[in-house]
Amino acid sequence: MLAASSAFVTPLSTGPLTPLKPASCKQRRAASTSAGALGTSAMTPLALASLVAARRQTRKSNQKRVHLCAVAEKEKTATERPVYPFSAIVGQSEMKLSLILNVIDPKIGGVMIMGDRGTGKTTTIRALVDLLPEIPCVSDDPYNSSPEEEEVMSQEVRDRKASGEDLPLKYKKVPMIDLPLGATEDRVCGTIDIEKALTQGKKAFEPGLLAKANRGILYVDEVNLLDDHLVDVLLDSAAGGWNTVEREGISIRHPAKFILVGSGNPEEGELRPQLLDRFGMHALIRTERDPELRVKIVESTRDFADDPVGFREKYVDDNQEFATQILEAQKRLKEVKTDGEIARKISQVCSELNIDGLRGDIVTNRAARAYCSFDGRTEVTEEDVGKVITLCLRHRLRKDVLDTMDGGDKVEKVFRAVFET
Repeated sequence: MLAASSAFVTPLSTGPLTPLKPASCKQRRAASTSAGALGTSAMTPLALASLVAARRQTRKSNQKRVHLCAVAEKEKTATERPVYPFSAIVGQSEMKLSLILNVIDPKIGGVMIMGDRGTGKTTTIRALVDLLPEIPCVSDDPYNSSPEEEEVMSQEVRDRKASGEDLPLKYKKVPMIDLPLGATEDRVCGTIDIEKALTQGKKAFEPGLLAKANRGILYVDEVNLLDDHLVDVLLDSAAGGWNTVEREGISIRHPAKFILVGSGNPEEGELRPQLLDRFGMHALIRTERDPELRVKIVESTRDFADDPVGFREKYVDDNQEFATQILEAQKRLKEVKTDGEIARKISQVCSELNIDGLRGDIVTNRAARAYCSFDGRTEVTEEDVGKVITLCLRHRLRKDVLDTMDGGDKVEKVFRAVFET
């Protein structure tokens, strides 16, 4: 099943216009009607005629507002920017598989994507986000808090729910936040208004990018060029699921549970090993060398640029099928079991590769379960482990300048030696 899906790859939309709300028009009309009903019986004919004329003018004004609402909404739809469909992306199977498994089980710990420039990294991530369904959020909460899941619910929402308050809901797309290289720590983590806290005694918190990324994806392009202390903050929040801001003795804590996706070009520098180890999976992407596939990619890109809407319509069914497969895998994940012998062999591979710590063992087990669930099964097999173990371990190997073997090849060699005996 996955082999057929590996050729798949998604959209995002924005609208610069904010149309007038029809509800406000109705409210104005209702207010006008009730105002007339209050004093009609006591009015003179002249006053009554003046009221009727005023109502007609108000009705015309309301009709004009409704017309403007419709036009604005139409223009908004027309100016939405379509995203390249996920199922139309050619190649890059490692990157797509890593992203899919992290969406199925966010506890895997994110993806580090290293490879050549212009290979569709950002396009693939946006496509995957667009593929996902809308999520329910508490409408007046800045952290995309879930109305049901406490681990992605802010403390304020928890208190409101505990008091029996009916929480207002709205559905929104899974957030994808781009972190610019020049971002400051305050912009990433959020900041506290000290002046208001001292003068008014209120905790005035301005949420940062981590708050906006809660329950979504945080994407850092050229993560190897980002300041190390910011990378550490991102990884800590992604691992713990909470962000804490401390300023002048004032503390604010909010949920920040997201999938961290970093990308970069190894020619521009590597991440420090202790930071690289914190990413759950590591995907290598290379420029496609097959001339036929290159021509196919060029033609698809041209067709999408010429007619984005028409191009997307060709892949609606494939995208829908793929989205359904991911959602079913998320639901099935809790039922997936790993045999004790398979888990022991995974740990043996990590031991023979001299991998520090236990993150490699944990991530490989999680990724194998997610792959098994994605394939529609509930029992992890050795083949499932073989599909993900290189992605989970290659970046955790100790660097040896005298070693000519690629890290991925070394992992595969040890995997075969352990699992085939």
